[in-house]
Amino acid sequence: MKSKIFLACAIGLATVFTSCKDDFLDITPTDRLSDEAIIADSVLFESFVVNRYLGVRLVNKEGDSNVPGFGRGWEYALWSSLTDESIYRSDDNTWLIQRGQLSPENMGIAEGLWGRSYRSIREVNYALANIDKVEMSQSHKNRLIAELKFIRAFRYHDLIRNFGRVVLVGDNVAELGEDFTDPALFERASLQESIDYVVNELNEAAAGLPLDHSSDWEKGRATKGAALALKSRLLLYAASPLYKENGTTVTWQQAADAAKAVMDLNKYSLDPDYASMFIDEEGNSNEIIFARYYNLNSRHTALEIANGPNGYDAWGGNTPLQNLVDAYEMANGKPIDDPTSGYDPQDPYVNRDPRFYATILYNGAQYRGRAVETFVPGGKDSKDGPSSWNTSQTGYYLRKFMDDENPIQNPWNVAGRQPWIYFRYAEILLNYAEAQNEAVGPDASVYEAINKIRERVGMPDLPAGLSQAEMRERIRNERQIELAFEEHRFYDVRRWLIAEETENVPAYGIEITKDGDNLVYTRKVALDGRHFEEKHYWLPIPRSEIQASGNKLEQNPGY
Repeated sequence: MKSKIFLACAIGLATVFTSCKDDFLDITPTDRLSDEAIIADSVLFESFVVNRYLGVRLVNKEGDSNVPGFGRGWEYALWSSLTDESIYRSDDNTWLIQRGQLSPENMGIAEGLWGRSYRSIREVNYALANIDKVEMSQSHKNRLIAELKFIRAFRYHDLIRNFGRVVLVGDNVAELGEDFTDPALFERASLQESIDYVVNELNEAAAGLPLDHSSDWEKGRATKGAALALKSRLLLYAASPLYKENGTTVTWQQAADAAKAVMDLNKYSLDPDYASMFIDEEGNSNEIIFARYYNLNSRHTALEIANGPNGYDAWGGNTPLQNLVDAYEMANGKPIDDPTSGYDPQDPYVNRDPRFYATILYNGAQYRGRAVETFVPGGKDSKDGPSSWNTSQTGYYLRKFMDDENPIQNPWNVAGRQPWIYFRYAEILLNYAEAQNEAVGPDASVYEAINKIRERVGMPDLPAGLSQAEMRERIRNERQIELAFEEHRFYDVRRWLIAEETENVPAYGIEITKDGDNLVYTRKVALDGRHFEEKHYWLPIPRSEIQASGNKLEQNPGY
């Protein structure tokens, strides 16, 4: 696990960086390092920079803070359970978002996004403001500056895609340990100004970052490809209907060009094994552009017990919806609502897109030595099985990310080392195909990008002669399937301005009744009351942040 040691070391050096003051006993806390110590030691300073990749730890409602990283990927409730991909079995403050009850006072698992992002930006600014005081070569300083700009850009990108217009801090920095409440920082920039700032940061970062890591020890740190991939995603968003409606001037061609810049690096390719890259803790896949790696000293949630079927003594956490299952095509490339597709609603899981089998556990799926049984009566993974309180409400369980080499029972000392992939090459191809189709229509390059992704799993090419609108729908479906559970769907349906359609549909599941040797499949509502309003296209800024600004910080409309 050599490639991830640098992350554990960074955590071990210091998890809290503040200015230390002598007390009357003149004792220096052992879990803190002074500003002077960080600046005086180039190794400590670089560790401080590396630790910014982990960022501010996300504290869940139980007060646990073992979920480091940019995103929310490995909290018990995945971000997918805020969408039409899944629901979280035990709620975990996700149902209020599913049901449109989100408010500035109660943000569910989105709580803390605003504050922790700006805290991370402040810490980056601290490093940028002091790096010239550190004794190291100028070339190494330039590398660290580029990394810091990437991290800051990532934080702003996360703010933009969740809240829209942001407060641009620039290079201002408060003293470490102080609240981030400078009155000059309350004015929100326009959405286009926000995009321009981050794109400029990424251009500078890409210019200073290496194309490759110099050793396995650097895995998990930004490269030129990571900066260009983030730029591709941000410009794709900025060219999309929600952003254009809110004043952006980015064109689809600019978004296509940004994705093409990653493709033209000629560095990345699709992994021939779709499922394996999500569980390879060493991150050896050539498809991975940027990921968060874990090791025995820095693990995320034990996914197998958190999400596996109750019949295996697991908790059945993030359970896929029928809404997502129905989006998978048949293996012949036809949607299930095509009468010529061969789909049989009473035998629904045969001859489906191979990604279905790599992503979702369903009744009859082979898993750890036996077939999954979600049928009633008597199914081992149904309410009639053990730990009935952990039974899936949807009739499905999560397969993606699950490593069969990890134990389900008592996994705490060995599980939780799968990488969280922020950017992979398939996303770049999808970004390009979408932007290019919107810019010029479904030309040969659009077909080539999408068909590469489909061919990787053995799916047939898209039919020739699609119109721009038809290609748009196929690309959107391809994103839904290819990127399922990877924190894309939440943002995609919003930027496309279709959330009022997709998020106002019930959260469906399946009920399977066994009658002798026959199984009867009946669609059911797994979570009622799903609701989405126009104001929900952006998250509200937490009320505590508004109050901390003396009510100077502008709230998003409708809240």
